[in-house]
Amino acid sequence: AHAIMFALEGIPAVYIHSFLGTLNDQAAVAETGHNRSINRHRWDYHKLALALADDTSIHAQIFQGMCHLLKVRRRQPAFHPNATQFTLHLGDSVFAFWRQSMDRQQSIFAINNISNQEQIVPLSEINLIGTDNWTDLISGELYSDQRAELVLRPYQVIWLTNRWSHE
Repeated sequence: AHAIMFALEGIPAVYIHSFLGTLNDQAAVAETGHNRSINRHRWDYHKLALALADDTSIHAQIFQGMCHLLKVRRRQPAFHPNATQFTLHLGDSVFAFWRQSMDRQQSIFAINNISNQEQIVPLSEINLIGTDNWTDLISGELYSDQRAELVLRPYQVIWLTNRWSHE
């Protein structure tokens, strides 16, 4: 869900507990009697630091994944808040949209499998420019055969671009 939000037009806002992978606090709800307490966890600084330092913890994995997406996003001109955005229809289980930088040099196709089943998207349906090389900004995978198909795992996101800005 955050990868979709990070690719959309505008400036994304991230709730701190989403960024840290904080689990729902059922004990706080029971203690306070307020449903909103479920996402009002108060971290102990040292426990949080330990969790983020442990690469096997869910908190570290979510934090690192979100940081990676934001780092990639920040470097792409097509993700500028005012860059062009158009939605694409690639089926009921695929939410996709196209972003284009203001100078029209970079295109990014954000292709999101929003289902719990594998989805196949022919590259020909995306309208890629045949003379460009296309790379997934998230995984680094190269897509050079425009007759190929994208095979999306359940809930997989691909940010397909013709210009990868590493700056």
